[in-house]
Amino acid sequence: MSSAALRTCLLCVAVMLGGCSVIDTVNPFSSSPDPRTLPAPLPPLSGKIASIKAAWTASVGTAGDYLFSPAVVNTSVYAAGTDGALARLDEGRQVWRISAAKSLSGGVGSDGKLVVVGTPKGDVLAFDAADGKPLWTAKIGSDVLAPPLISEGTVFVRSGDARIYAFNVADGKRRWVYQRATPALSLRAAAEMTAVPGGVLAGFPGGKVAAISAANGAAIWEVTVALPKGSTELERVADVTSAPITSGREVCAAAFQGRVACYDSISLQLAWARDISSSAGLDLDSRSAYVSDDKGAVQAFDRKAGASLWKQDKLANRGLSRPLLISAYVVVGDFQGQVHLLNRDDGSFVGRFATDGSPIVAAPRRIGDHVLIQTKNGNLYALAID
Repeated sequence: MSSAALRTCLLCVAVMLGGCSVIDTVNPFSSSPDPRTLPAPLPPLSGKIASIKAAWTASVGTAGDYLFSPAVVNTSVYAAGTDGALARLDEGRQVWRISAAKSLSGGVGSDGKLVVVGTPKGDVLAFDAADGKPLWTAKIGSDVLAPPLISEGTVFVRSGDARIYAFNVADGKRRWVYQRATPALSLRAAAEMTAVPGGVLAGFPGGKVAAISAANGAAIWEVTVALPKGSTELERVADVTSAPITSGREVCAAAFQGRVACYDSISLQLAWARDISSSAGLDLDSRSAYVSDDKGAVQAFDRKAGASLWKQDKLANRGLSRPLLISAYVVVGDFQGQVHLLNRDDGSFVGRFATDGSPIVAAPRRIGDHVLIQTKNGNLYALAID
């Protein structure tokens, strides 16, 4: 397992109550890189080039050792930084900005009425989306690494030890906790959840994806994206660290040191799978599945059978973000703050935008016709593509 394979790779000597250790997700490029895994130089752009420009920019404070993702509701953006800054921006205009009065450790969740963030000490903080007024607080048993999710009248919060907590939207009263057995070693990652009717989808250590009922926290179904392999615990790490993606009845997910797989969510039958390691994740359109793999390649596969359509490997070892499909393009960010625009039909480079030079680890978000980027330095860019 290489540093490029994880975009991380520092072993944490953290021993939890369950005896589990984790691999911490830290920027591997902060120390001297292995010459064999030096990032590829930026490839030249040629042919028809798309125009990318910033429609607006803003800053909310650095991410520190954490991954901060903004929440997008219509034209409103809710974003936070590790120093406790939390802000709402409407079309780039700051509506309000407050201090949560505590250090924050994960991204932001919002449904347009409520804004929820978490802390390294397991505090869950809820605010009024209209004016940033504090509404309620709650507590979970570990740090909050992933952005909370608000759906079905419920706030879902994932802890660093892979438990999922459900709280009432109105008052923050805890309703249930979902937990499952985890391997001895797992990735410490900001694994996002995905809302579906009746509950949420979440990926877990050991290569599993589960659908969890919003009503009572019971597992509705579970599928195996990847099976752990290898002779050592490190080799057997096969975790789903990115959000599962759904389209109709299809559910797709990617696993580190595992594979990309798509299932029918009704029959739970495997539609197709490919052996690819991806900690960043994938996105779908009506024709294809697009994956950022851990070697720095972006790959496209046919949605029906999983046949390979194209592979763009000229971004090797650049620590790519999850891809985002917008219009006819695939958008990915890298560890040097570059935003790359690929043609979704053949993977060719059609545009590039330089942000502040800090890593783009959070998944790009769609905001109307624009792409929203939050960098590790805490800068937000709403990019217009022509």
